[in-house]
Amino acid sequence: MGFDETLLLFFGGLFAGVINTLAGGGSLITVPLLIFAGVPGGAANGSNRLGILASSASAAAAFKSFGVSGFTRSGPILLPVAIGSIGGAFLASNLGDETFEKIFGIVMIPLLVLSLRPSPNLASEKSPWGKSFTVFIFLLVGLYGGAFQAGVGLLLVLSLARSGLDLVLANSVKVVVTLVVSIFALPVFIINHQVYWKEAVVLAVGLTIGAVVGARFAVLGGASLIRKVLIVAVVGFSGRLLNLY
Repeated sequence: MGFDETLLLFFGGLFAGVINTLAGGGSLITVPLLIFAGVPGGAANGSNRLGILASSASAAAAFKSFGVSGFTRSGPILLPVAIGSIGGAFLASNLGDETFEKIFGIVMIPLLVLSLRPSPNLASEKSPWGKSFTVFIFLLVGLYGGAFQAGVGLLLVLSLARSGLDLVLANSVKVVVTLVVSIFALPVFIINHQVYWKEAVVLAVGLTIGAVVGARFAVLGGASLIRKVLIVAVVGFSGRLLNLY
């Protein structure tokens, strides 16, 4: 990893950390950046998990310090999420690099649309899901998170809100669940030698700092600009991964 790649991953991670704070979907930035920095597709997917693990742990601790803890309310869904994440990670780790890059390039666009949606309006939601259906949904969420990670936070907030939680608590539970997905998925990629540690650490530092900067942007009303940049970046990355230009 050269100096240029180091700068690319650090500042790209910083921007993605801001994205995660304001809108979600930061992995739509970080995974392609790892690929463009020379990390193969499968290893980019695995290396990205280190930063997600660090930022999720920090966010969970921050929520708890503010008196909004997702640890107590996440218990019933952690087992299906953990099982799903292990299965998803095994599936993704056995994809060829080119296959992963093509699949990721395709899913980026619908995930971008999802990230730009307004927050769910709980007042207009239907009755909460039943216990069995909730377990099934979060098994699927864990499966997706273990395989791809990108956009799983968006899916979690929508699913948690739909299952009956208010949005503040849903966000606190989201980071705990994302942490669990990372804890169970990362070792699978490590075992399969799909973590490039230098690149992963640089990206993780950028993501962590970006999360702090993102909070400041939220206060100053910078979310609109960030979302516009996200649209341009994701469309560009998606086309490049699909070799459209």
